[in-house]
Amino acid sequence: MPKYTTSYQQNPRMRRHRQPRGRAAGRHLPSRRSHMANLRPVQSGMPDLRHSQGFGRRAPRRPKNSRLPYVLIALGVAVVLFGASVVLYLNRSVAITLNGEAANVRINSTIDQVISAQGLEPDPGDLLAVDDSVLEKDGGEPFEAELNGEKLTGDAKHATQLTGGEELTVKDGDDTYEAHQVQATEIQPKLTVEGSGAVQYVAQWGVPGRSEVWTGEVSGKTQDRGVVREVQDCVVRCKNVIPEEGSYVALTFNLGPSSETEEILSVLEDRGIKATFFLVGEEVARRSDTARAIVDAGCEVGSMGMENASLAKLSSAALRERISESFSALQDATGATTRYFRGPLQSFGEEQWADAMDLVACNIQWNVDSGDWLLPGADAVVSNVVDYASNGDIILLSDSGATDGETLAALPSVIDGLATKGYQIVTLSELLATDPDIPQEVAQGTAEMPKDAVLPQVEKKDDADTAHAAEE
Repeated sequence: MPKYTTSYQQNPRMRRHRQPRGRAAGRHLPSRRSHMANLRPVQSGMPDLRHSQGFGRRAPRRPKNSRLPYVLIALGVAVVLFGASVVLYLNRSVAITLNGEAANVRINSTIDQVISAQGLEPDPGDLLAVDDSVLEKDGGEPFEAELNGEKLTGDAKHATQLTGGEELTVKDGDDTYEAHQVQATEIQPKLTVEGSGAVQYVAQWGVPGRSEVWTGEVSGKTQDRGVVREVQDCVVRCKNVIPEEGSYVALTFNLGPSSETEEILSVLEDRGIKATFFLVGEEVARRSDTARAIVDAGCEVGSMGMENASLAKLSSAALRERISESFSALQDATGATTRYFRGPLQSFGEEQWADAMDLVACNIQWNVDSGDWLLPGADAVVSNVVDYASNGDIILLSDSGATDGETLAALPSVIDGLATKGYQIVTLSELLATDPDIPQEVAQGTAEMPKDAVLPQVEKKDDADTAHAAEE
């Protein structure tokens, strides 16, 4: 075994008291403990970094990333610039037209902010008592504003924001009234029937007016304010069809469906003609299949009420009930929805209009009566129609077994004679559509009463007048 020697004293006491001197002071060998630590076995696959660096030295620390502070500064600058750009975008100016002149305002400015920023000084209105005396000077609206031609009221005047391109007009404020109680009286519209002709429809619906009496909650005064909303009277217009171009007539049949209806439809089909049938509700209930055949053939239907009897003696409630029943019967039998009406025995006058104008789109009478119901003979029926028909006329024929077949016998010659005179035979809706003065919803039979309209008031006739009208 080799012998090792040491260059220092083996005696511990000697080592404790003997210190190196001179140059040896900086070159003394490591202690045994340090030396043994450096001799520890190295883990498999792992270098002993401490040993590789010499006796007792630690591996130098890696320097921290010297660029990190610059990255953080750049990121902070980017955040600040982005935030500034967002603030600038949200507060950018946009162009508007203010009181007729170009102006720039901050986007999303309210009208109050525009008034302040532009230095506008509108004069506020006054607060008035119900009798128009001034309760408080400048106590009314601070300003009035119109945006794109429309007056702003309430919260919209203060909450509306401008985004650019608007036309804003700012005016002095309006006077306003004190809080007050209102006692209102409704003024009912009246009915006026104007013109003459076979087509009758509502040209102007009745809208009630309003008068008010105010009692001020501050002043305690009471004032009759009179009419605060004018009444709009109802107007029923009567006119004949005047086609804008071409020559047209319409064939209409009363009183069906009957035992002759399907034969009439056959003649119309052979001639390539469509007609309009005004049906009686009770007959529809009895001959629903025949009523359906009319619609299936491409013809139109309207109502003559529930029975062929005058409407003049019916009360308002009874009239409305009978008309509604007749339209329901038509729809149930044919599937067609219509509001064409023909008052039986021409008994749909002012009172009936006032009671039931919301139920009908138009009341259709006729220009040419074939007279077939008088049983004059087929030749006379043809002559009555062909000789007297003119452009735009509505022609009356009967769909009833009571004509003893005269209508059916005359019909082919009636159609041929009208065609020879240059008339095109069309349905009622097609004829009405040729006249530009007749509203489209009337021509289509879909006219309805507006939500704000009411039925007009008319002076009711006494029983003697009613009986006389029924006889006529």
